Amino acid sequence: MPKIVPKSKAPGADFCGVDKYYYIVRSDLDCYMRSTNFNHGNDLEVFSLHNSCQGGDHYLAHEDGLFYIIKGDHYRRVSNMNKDDNAVVYSLHPNCQGGDHYLSAFGRFYIIFQGRGIYHRVTNMNTDEDAIEYTLHPDCQNGLYYWGTKDYYYFVKPHDEWGIQYFRCTDFHRNLDAVTYSFHGSVVAFIPGGLAINEGPAFGRWEAIKTISNDSDSPIEWNKKITKKVGCKKMKMSSVEQNWKINMKASYESGGLAEAIAKYQFSLSVEYGGRAVQTQQEDWSEATEVEESIHVTLQPESQMYIWQYRLGFGNEPVLFCRDMKFTNDSTPPTSVPLPPSNE
Repeated sequence: MPKIVPKSKAPGADFCGVDKYYYIVRSDLDCYMRSTNFNHGNDLEVFSLHNSCQGGDHYLAHEDGLFYIIKGDHYRRVSNMNKDDNAVVYSLHPNCQGGDHYLSAFGRFYIIFQGRGIYHRVTNMNTDEDAIEYTLHPDCQNGLYYWGTKDYYYFVKPHDEWGIQYFRCTDFHRNLDAVTYSFHGSVVAFIPGGLAINEGPAFGRWEAIKTISNDSDSPIEWNKKITKKVGCKKMKMSSVEQNWKINMKASYESGGLAEAIAKYQFSLSVEYGGRAVQTQQEDWSEATEVEESIHVTLQPESQMYIWQYRLGFGNEPVLFCRDMKFTNDSTPPTSVPLPPSNE
C-alpha cells in the first residue's frame, strides 16, 4: 500500500488549524484546502496562496485567526493567506529555530524536535517568552504532520492496516484524551501522496496498440495510418475534485488542480505510489485520437508489434504519452521514455 509523503520529504506542504477550520497547505501547488471536518470531508474549499505566502518551510495558524509562514529564521504573520492581509515579518528567536514541526494550540506555540523527542512551548516565537520544554509521549513522536486548534493537538499517523488516519489529544507529554479519526477520501486526495491511496499506485507501461503480421514467404511493404490516443482522461482527473469548491485562478479551473496533483503523484517514488518520472512536457489536454503514418518492411513469416507508453493509477490509464516503439515479439519494451524526477 502506498504511503503518505511525510512533511520532511514534501517541501511546502503542511497542516494548520484555528477554532473552526482545518487547513492543508500545498505551497508546491500554490494553494491550500480548508475544511470544517477532515473526518467527514465537510466544507472542502481550495484557495490560491498569495505569492508572498508561498514557499514557506512551515505553516501554522493561531486561535486569533492569524497565520504564520516560517521561512528560514523568520516568520510572516498574515490574517489571510489568500490575500496576504495585515502582513508583518518577525525574526524567530534562536530557541525557536530549526524545528521539525510548528503548531499553535491553547494560546501557545509549539516547536517539535522529533529527533530529540521533545517540544518547545512559548507564547511568542520572536522573544521566546514563557519558554518551557517537555518530552513527547512515545505515541506522539512519529507524526508525519502536526497541527493544533484552540483546544486540541493533532498529528497525521503513519499509514497502517487501518489506512490514513489522524490523532487528537489534549497533551503531547502525557497523551491525554487520545482519539483516532480516519480521513475522508476527498481530503486524502489533497495530501501529498494521497492520490495513489485513493486511486491505486501509479503505473507506467507499454501497451500494444497494433500488431502487423506477414504470413507469406516474401517481404511486404506496410504503409498505412494507425490511430492512437494522446492526452489525458480529463473526466477521470476531474472526479478527484468532485467534492471540492475551487476558489482559485483560472489556470486551475476544470480539472487543472487535479492535473497538477497527478503530475506530482507520478513524480514520487514507488514507495509513495509514484513512478519517479516527470510528465510536465506531455500533452495534458483532453485525450483525443490521432493518426500517424507508419511505413515498415516486414520480413517473411514475421510479426511486428507497435507499443505506446501509458501512465495511470490502479489499473486505469490516465495519460496517453506520445512515445511509440516497434518490436518483433510480444514482449513489451522495458525502457522508460520519460525523464526521471528529482524525488
